[in-house]
Amino acid sequence: MDSDQRFLEWFGPRSKAERAWLKNLFLFIGRYLSPCFRDPAPSNAEDSLTGVEQLSIRVVQEIQQRSSVTHCLPVSYRILSISELVSQQKLACVSNFSWTTNQHRAWAKEVELSLPGQRALPRVNMLLIGCLTDGRGGEWRLMDSSGSVRCEVLSPSPLWLNRPVLVPHWNYIPHDASGQDVDRQHLELNGSPVFLCPEAEHGLATAVDGAELKAVAVSEATVFLQNRVRGQRVSVHGQLCSVCPPLDVSGTPFFCFTLTDGERSLPVLVQGPGRLWWRACMRTGRSVCVTALRTCVLRGWRGNNILCVTEQSQLHTDYTPIHTHQHTHTPTHPHQHPNTPTQTHQHAQTPTHTHQRAQTTTHTHQQTPTHTHQHAHTPTHTNQHTHTVIHTHTPTHQHTHTPNTQTDTPFLMSQDCEEEEPDFSQSGVRVKQSRIISYQGTVTEVVSEGAGLYVLDRNLGLCVAYQPPARRRLRAGDGVELHHVHFLYRPCPDGPPSMLCTCLRSSITVTSYSRVGGSEPAPRCPGDGVLSRLLLQKCRGVSEYLWACHLSSQLSASLVPAVMKQQCVCLLSWKLMKTLRGRRAPARRDIYSEMLDQPHTCPLTQEPADVAQASSPDAPWTPPWRGVLKPWGRPRTRWRDFVSWLTPNPNPYTVDPGVHQNLSLVDLLQSLQSLCWSSLSLRSLLPPGGNSLSRSEIRSALSWSFRTLVSDPRKGDSLRPRPLLLVGVLELPPQSSEVSLTLQLRDATGTVSCVVTETSQEEGGAQTACFNTAWIGCLVCVLQFSMVIERFLQSEFPSVHHLDQENFISHRDCRVYLQFSLDHLIILSPSVTMTTYLRHKGEESGDDVPDQHENHEKGEQGWKRKRREEEEDSSDSSDVMTADSVGGASQSWISMVIRVEHKGGVVWKNTEKREGLQLCFSLRAAVIGPVVSWRRDPKNTALTEEEAEPGKEQKVQLLFSGVCSRWFPVLQPGPLYRVVMSQVPFDLSSHGASGDKGVELLSDSTLQVGSDWRFHTLPRPLLLPSFIQVPPPVLSVSQVLESSSELVCFQGQISERISVDDGRTQPGNKGVRLTLCDPTGRSLRVYLDLSHAPYPTGLLPGSTVLLSDFQRKLSRSGSVYFTSFPVSSMTVMSLKGESLALPPPIMHLGQWGLKGQKENVMGLVRGHVVCFLFLQLWWSCSTCSSFYAQSCSSRCGSSSAVFQSRAKVVIDDGTGEAHVWFSGVVVQTLLGLADFLWEGLQRCLKVRGHLRVLPRGRSLVSHSEEPLLLFLLSMCSSEAVRRPVCLTCRRHAPTRTKDQRRFSRADRDFITRLTPPLQLTCLHLHST
Repeated sequence: MDSDQRFLEWFGPRSKAERAWLKNLFLFIGRYLSPCFRDPAPSNAEDSLTGVEQLSIRVVQEIQQRSSVTHCLPVSYRILSISELVSQQKLACVSNFSWTTNQHRAWAKEVELSLPGQRALPRVNMLLIGCLTDGRGGEWRLMDSSGSVRCEVLSPSPLWLNRPVLVPHWNYIPHDASGQDVDRQHLELNGSPVFLCPEAEHGLATAVDGAELKAVAVSEATVFLQNRVRGQRVSVHGQLCSVCPPLDVSGTPFFCFTLTDGERSLPVLVQGPGRLWWRACMRTGRSVCVTALRTCVLRGWRGNNILCVTEQSQLHTDYTPIHTHQHTHTPTHPHQHPNTPTQTHQHAQTPTHTHQRAQTTTHTHQQTPTHTHQHAHTPTHTNQHTHTVIHTHTPTHQHTHTPNTQTDTPFLMSQDCEEEEPDFSQSGVRVKQSRIISYQGTVTEVVSEGAGLYVLDRNLGLCVAYQPPARRRLRAGDGVELHHVHFLYRPCPDGPPSMLCTCLRSSITVTSYSRVGGSEPAPRCPGDGVLSRLLLQKCRGVSEYLWACHLSSQLSASLVPAVMKQQCVCLLSWKLMKTLRGRRAPARRDIYSEMLDQPHTCPLTQEPADVAQASSPDAPWTPPWRGVLKPWGRPRTRWRDFVSWLTPNPNPYTVDPGVHQNLSLVDLLQSLQSLCWSSLSLRSLLPPGGNSLSRSEIRSALSWSFRTLVSDPRKGDSLRPRPLLLVGVLELPPQSSEVSLTLQLRDATGTVSCVVTETSQEEGGAQTACFNTAWIGCLVCVLQFSMVIERFLQSEFPSVHHLDQENFISHRDCRVYLQFSLDHLIILSPSVTMTTYLRHKGEESGDDVPDQHENHEKGEQGWKRKRREEEEDSSDSSDVMTADSVGGASQSWISMVIRVEHKGGVVWKNTEKREGLQLCFSLRAAVIGPVVSWRRDPKNTALTEEEAEPGKEQKVQLLFSGVCSRWFPVLQPGPLYRVVMSQVPFDLSSHGASGDKGVELLSDSTLQVGSDWRFHTLPRPLLLPSFIQVPPPVLSVSQVLESSSELVCFQGQISERISVDDGRTQPGNKGVRLTLCDPTGRSLRVYLDLSHAPYPTGLLPGSTVLLSDFQRKLSRSGSVYFTSFPVSSMTVMSLKGESLALPPPIMHLGQWGLKGQKENVMGLVRGHVVCFLFLQLWWSCSTCSSFYAQSCSSRCGSSSAVFQSRAKVVIDDGTGEAHVWFSGVVVQTLLGLADFLWEGLQRCLKVRGHLRVLPRGRSLVSHSEEPLLLFLLSMCSSEAVRRPVCLTCRRHAPTRTKDQRRFSRADRDFITRLTPPLQLTCLHLHST
């Protein structure tokens, strides 16, 4: 009888489907599994069965025993070979043939509830049978004759190797967690496999030859390290207290672990590919015995001697020494949870596995044939999100037996480590001492797989970047157990408040595999993983690394796609981190000391603090379990106590103000726009004494206002409590924009207008408007900037009492933009022209990250650049052609060099090429040299001799219109620009047009700029040719006041800005009055008419502006002021700085009256009030300003009125007299009335409406006996009013000439001319 028939008859009568399934199983085992093993010797009871038949029968029996349906075979399950699994299964899946349909549904529902937003792994009906073997690099693999696949196993035993197994419950991941890197496919075994071959009785305490293992304890083995004997071997048993990650140094893979017996610890080195698979069998807290160890010298470690494995070494797990059976109080391992079953694996002949949860109350680790590892194959026994914290205790190494009293909540378990220390300072830098703990929890989020950042239990961060990347990356849903990890509180303000960080001594053990499928891969940098490699090479602090990772994630979402294709975001983040957090030489990381030294030291031991304690910075940090520790250090704090401790108390810490925060442009704009009106108080915009303002005065005061925020909160009012930085591309205004004529900063989320200045080397380092076009297209980081909010409000408030009623507001608008200097930018990715500009200055860009990846890119770019330069050198003779040879040559680029002499303003005009209005402006420039042809775009290369030919200078007028007006922000008078065109426009010497395409020659000296023209700023030559003239200096405020020219160009600092709008025009087309001053203290007023031009940005008090083509005018009173033309140009030369306005000088009235009108409009006067000349108090209508006595005298219908006051007094300072006018709230101060008296005076006058008092002419006043009038008369003549005063005054221009007066004395008549008294207006009355 054939073997397959005997196999089928072994199971009796079966259905057709079952017989076919059994036959396929038998054929599969004979084809794929049997070639991997020798046929076992038949037993006495089964002499007639071959090895394949026995193995097949064993497989069917194991499947029937574990199947959810016992009366039939699981014919729906397909037996799959390894090669078929790898080639056919493209999606992650799970298989468990012991599940019923309801159990699987309950399992999937529980998974999705535990991790919201994730979906459970799809179920497949597949059976896997193979042999567990070791692979390269210490990996475990499941193999059959068709192939093998990497296998991840939970707590395996060395006895599992090279044995046929049936995998009842497994996950298959065909790729990594992010959905990429298909070479990472692997199999995950949930629980222990089922062994298919009978195996001999094997005791863990016996050697291979059957003799008893003579293993010594750790304390006894330390003698062998001190006395090294050649050829001596020793076997050591103990508990694993640390298991280090595998490393590869110079092509030699190895890992280290440490054994302890409670008193001493002993390091062991595992080297060589034949023993690296031990790493998977080692778990902290597990009892092991390692045989045939030798003493060797570890170079590079100051400990020198270390035990090392040999080729004869063997590993025995769950080892219990013989002598311990005689004791009754052997301590339970400190890492063994009271509710966690002892992980003892079956090594007996019987394949029976008992699935139970044992309560560990014994005191010895004994070998048992019962495998107590729990399988998650039923919903009632699924793995929950257990959160176990294993914290530190004093290093006494004493343990006590604690009976199991908690069955629902895991305890905090202890771990030998350093005693926690308070924070201390080194060289003025506050340093945080990390705490070393152990932790058990669940991965709930994968922040960045490449950077090694995860989230545990939804509120605890995990950083594994200080270890080499593992073959299997953590996935959301993995249960992990961490030992010897560093706990840091707020290492980075952008990360979780609590962070666990692993070093080379930390161990990460996966206790349960994730049950969810991989989510959609998030967009990531092509160089993902570069940050972790740079960290291992450069050894930076964890706070710096976390900040760089957070910045990288932000830039991945905010950078424009064109930059993302060319730049590695990780490298940009690292470069920026080094620039901002300080450049220092990378510290050499001592890996051996980090893994083996006691006490432990590593880069995570001390970390510069990013937080400062608010209450007591020097107070030691105490964890919550300090007061609840048991006598032997066994903490009893539960997870909810740890969670409450992780949540900081109200305001115990403040964020370090020195750590920068990156914002995307859309977040910045939204924050500024929401802050524009939410934080505004309309009453704060009114001047002092605003209660007396009329409707028109309130409208004018509220029509325009601004608020400035700085990027650094340490320098003023800011948007965030930390310094801000912005990353984006600096660009010209878009071609579709015809409103904003400023440079723009753009990222993938939005665009913001920018008022930009830079330092001019040609003007002694002074600030000037941006003129270097090389900045266009550069990816930059803006470190210092100011955020400006300009508010425009159209309102008709009757009085200040109605400011809280928004129905009087007809329109509101705001403009948000940035102001910064190019000196405060960091170039992250230079443009082509910026690279040329930096090379011309002898500088290099982009060399801050010398890692292997970047060096490779640099080498390739350098090779390409060298080759390109060689080609350019070989063709220099044919690259440049003068204008004489342009006509018949086949050229690609045409250029001419110009020096801008004057720039006109931007206005709305009608043009012939387009219907409607469009923006236009003009330049007056001098063309230097001839028109030159280039075979390649010259951009901003240095000025050549052909371009600077003497005698070729010619004046031209360039007209910009439409999209060409976007060049307005970077074209300034003075610099040299190369104008590059793609076609030959004309021969400038003969003005003859040539070519089909070109520019339009409007006149002999006027050129219409084309849309394809490009302007490049050229560096000014060191030796200026004689024909390159330096532009004349700009006039100051004092000089322009002395000038008699009608059209002037001058510069000054804005000291005041007032809107002169009538309230009926739209925002952005308002009239503006600027007051400009200079360091001499002199000032002038400039009136802007913006009805024919776009609204200019940056005209704020404190900014220095350059005004071109403004008309000088003289008022009727003789004052000089300036007005704008439609072609007038305004350029912001420097941003808001220290005010140049000096305090008004002290003036003597006698001399002030004799000086001309041009001298000192404002002054400080110290004198004495001689007498009151005039006092008027009245209520006026807020609408029409008529007298208001219970109703408006003009009957305009308004029901609101405002109280106004006016007074005129004579002031004498000993050198002369002056008539000084007072109005508003200054009158109350002059009279010395308290607030309640002033308010009572207003109420008394409300019925009468107005009152006029002439203290020196009582006969002119009717009703002189009125009590109110008598009170005011007595006040005006009292000593409280006639007192010394100090006041700031503005001088009035004389309104009349000298009067001719006739005097009679006795019999003589005298005729003389009297000078009118000096007229002043009091602006502020100072207290004396």
